Amino acid sequence: MTTTNLLQRLGIALPIFQAPMTGSDTPALAAAVSAAGGLGQLGCGMRSPQAMRDAAAALRAATDKPFGMNLFVLSTPAPDDATVQAALARLAPLYQYFNLPLQPPARWCEDFDAQFQALLELRPALASFTFGILSRGQVAQLHAAGCLVMGTATTVAEALAWQGVGADVVCASGVEGGGHRGTFLSDWEASHIGTLALVSACADALTIPVVAAGAIMDGRGIAAVRTLGAQAAQLGTAFLVCPESAIGPAYRAALARAGGSDTRLTRSFSGRWARGIDNAMMRTLAPLQDAIPAYPIQNALMGPVRRAAAQAGDAEHIALWAGQGVGAARALPAAQLVQVLAQEWRAARAA
Repeated sequence: MTTTNLLQRLGIALPIFQAPMTGSDTPALAAAVSAAGGLGQLGCGMRSPQAMRDAAAALRAATDKPFGMNLFVLSTPAPDDATVQAALARLAPLYQYFNLPLQPPARWCEDFDAQFQALLELRPALASFTFGILSRGQVAQLHAAGCLVMGTATTVAEALAWQGVGADVVCASGVEGGGHRGTFLSDWEASHIGTLALVSACADALTIPVVAAGAIMDGRGIAAVRTLGAQAAQLGTAFLVCPESAIGPAYRAALARAGGSDTRLTRSFSGRWARGIDNAMMRTLAPLQDAIPAYPIQNALMGPVRRAAAQAGDAEHIALWAGQGVGAARALPAAQLVQVLAQEWRAARAA
């Protein structure tokens, strides 16, 4: 277990990280969390390099406090035409339902190398990564740019791999959490480790700090993971319902009425396992999960459907990412939520 003080190194007052929720976070949300004493983060996995620059500029215009930026570690795929056409054929009823042209996207994902160069240029206090692992050389580049590096792990083996390439901190991501699983070494079933068990095991195995993630919704949860050895807690669903997030009314309404037993793991929406609220789209595509292509191919093919559903306010065809703690979400402004979380954490710590 490490004695390095992560909060001091980052220059923040509270052990509260806002998760980088690609597609749902905003500079306003991250700025509000950082200004309140936590660490706001921008999910940049699907942002272009210029969009990364624009988001960082907007955040810095709102606060001078430290913040983080997150990228997906992945290579641009080159699927053969047969794979693409078969995937489109499976999705044809959904395309037809929303009157969409049945055609492949212009590109499958953002170029990671270009995003990485933008990250070096932007120099956030924390550069975090999921879906894969960096090389030791890439970590060294980030250190030279003044960034601390955090890697996502769903098993102790993944956490040790991140420590091995020189990361400063590991985010131990429990299976209860919402959104995509960051698994990159184990198969998906072997990585189904709960937050408390994973945090404790990682804290015992590592010599670098651990940040806990997965269904942490209040100050009691923050106190619990810190007792187990984490130096901070990363909350996603808790901040997803804040008015500063980018989600639409239909998504908000679904979150407001959901409980933990309403969430499921699925790879139907993107080709990578992720946790969200059960809906018609998830049930329709469930029988096809073993056949659909991996991320980011399925994710790009489903993009037009998700956008059309969001525009129509159709929550039954949106990816409603949420963790098992969704029933405890509180729709407060982000700064107020940070204050409440801090009060609850201090009370739990003193009990």
